[in-house]
Amino acid sequence: MKTYDYIIVLKKRSFASVDLVSQIMLLIAAIAFIGAYFTAFSRGVASFVFAAMVLAWLVYCIWQNKRGVPPYYRFGLLIGAVGWYSLPDGIWIAWVYLLAAMLEKQVKFPEEIAFDENEIVKNSFPKKRYSWSELNNVVLKDGLLTIDFKNNQLLQKELESNTTEALEHEFNTYAKLNLEKTTHAN
Repeated sequence: MKTYDYIIVLKKRSFASVDLVSQIMLLIAAIAFIGAYFTAFSRGVASFVFAAMVLAWLVYCIWQNKRGVPPYYRFGLLIGAVGWYSLPDGIWIAWVYLLAAMLEKQVKFPEEIAFDENEIVKNSFPKKRYSWSELNNVVLKDGLLTIDFKNNQLLQKELESNTTEALEHEFNTYAKLNLEKTTHAN
């Protein structure tokens, strides 16, 4: 595993829209499972159990959110995927639920930018890698990270926590040295 000289954690984004989509998907699954329980082709208790489990996880996540703890719906989405898989012709929807469960973790992962002497890596999906030679400047000032690219693109992000002036000075000196190395190498 690669180690980086600096890892900057950016301010958390709002996941309200992601959570809303997850909640809607769980409600749809629960309604479908309850409907399947009452249809002629599937009177099995399994559909009702899947509906109860999905609803229980949804209620748990809403309770977590009210307590100020970030909810993770992926377990409920996985239960939904298994429930859809157990239904006739539900395999395609099961894949959608499985994909949503996997993507939720990636979307809610804390946004970080890592720096070493060779590259800058942003832990997005997919990971974005930049070489120092692609940059004009990198500055950390007053809790704001600014990356100025040579292609006129500008990335400005707030940091999750406050930094000291000494740390900002240390990081800015580090960035300036790496930028100068690539300037003299070209």
